[in-house]
Amino acid sequence: MTAPLTGVASAPAAVLCGLGSWVPPRVVTNEELASRLDTDDRWIRSRTGIGSRHLAEQGQATSDLAVEAGRSALRSAGSPHADAVLVATTTPDRLCPATAPLVAARLGLCGAAAFDIAAVCTGFVYGLATACALITSGTARRVLLVGADTYSAVVDPEDRANAVIFGDGAGAVVLRAGHTGEPGAVGPFDLGSDGTHEEMIMIAAGGSRLRTASGEHARRDSHFAMRGKEVYRQAVRRMSDSARAVLAQGGWTVGEVDHLVPHQANLRILHSVADVLELPRERCVTHLEKVGNTGAASIPLALADAARRGVFRPGDRLLLTAFGGGLTWGSSLLTWPDAPV
Repeated sequence: MTAPLTGVASAPAAVLCGLGSWVPPRVVTNEELASRLDTDDRWIRSRTGIGSRHLAEQGQATSDLAVEAGRSALRSAGSPHADAVLVATTTPDRLCPATAPLVAARLGLCGAAAFDIAAVCTGFVYGLATACALITSGTARRVLLVGADTYSAVVDPEDRANAVIFGDGAGAVVLRAGHTGEPGAVGPFDLGSDGTHEEMIMIAAGGSRLRTASGEHARRDSHFAMRGKEVYRQAVRRMSDSARAVLAQGGWTVGEVDHLVPHQANLRILHSVADVLELPRERCVTHLEKVGNTGAASIPLALADAARRGVFRPGDRLLLTAFGGGLTWGSSLLTWPDAPV
C-alpha cells in the first residue's frame, strides 16, 4: 500500500516536534550471557553487532517503559498535551485491554483517543503512518506515538539464537499538525505485508489459534521463535524494495539521503540493506550495539540516540525503513526539524 505524494508545500502534514526514549537501567552484557549460554562475546558481535542490551526487571511491564519514553517526548515537545496516544508493541501488558489507554491515563491524557498497533518490528513505521492520517484528516492536532517492547517477557532465556539479540526499551515521538514544506514533516509512506509467511516470526501459543501451550513443544510454543536465515533474506529484500518505493514517491535519489535509519535487527541486515541501496554504510544510523533489537522501539531509540550525539543537522534527509513479523514492512521519509527535539 502506498500513500500519494501531493508535492504541494501548503498541504497538511504531520510534523515531528518531540522525541523521547527510555531503557531499563539493568544492562546485560555479552559476557553475562556467555556465562550461562554456549556462546561468547566474539560470536555474538560477529553475527549481530550487539555488545549489550537492557532488560526489564521482574514486574516491569511494557506500559512502564512506554510512560517514561512518552513523558520524555512530551517534555521535548514543550507541551503535556496530545489528542491521541498510539502504542506500537508486540508485548502488551495484557491481551485485553490495549496498553495505550493505560499509558495515556498515566501521562495525564485521560480522554485522548488511545489504541495499540501490532505490526511487530514494523510497528513504529505503521504507527507513524496512522498518526499522520489522524492529523491530516483533522481528527487530531497532536499525537503521541510510542514504540515499546519488553522482549524479555517472551524470549526464552535459554534460547541462544534469540536471547543474545533482543532487548527491552521504548522510544516516542510527538507529531503536530503542520504543512509538507516544514522541516520535520513526515511522509510519504510505503507499507506492505505477506501473511503467507506468518510462521517465520511467531509466538505460537496464547491467542485464539493455540490458546495454551502444551505437550512436548510447550516451551517452544510459548516463546518467541524466528527462522533466522529466512528472516535475513526477507528483511534485506523487503526493506530495500520498500525504501526504493518511498524514495520514488518523495522524489529523492539515494544520493540525497543523508541518513538511513533502519529497524535495528542486526548489523548484518543493516549493512546489507545499505549495500543493496548503494548507500555508504557510514550513513546508516546504528544503535543496536548498546541496546540490541528492541522491536517497535528500535527506530525511535536510534533517532533519539543520534539526535543526542549531534548526528542530525536541520534539513538532513532521513530514510526510515523496517521489517517485522506478519510479515510486515514499511518505509517513510523525514526531513530533520530546525529545532532540536
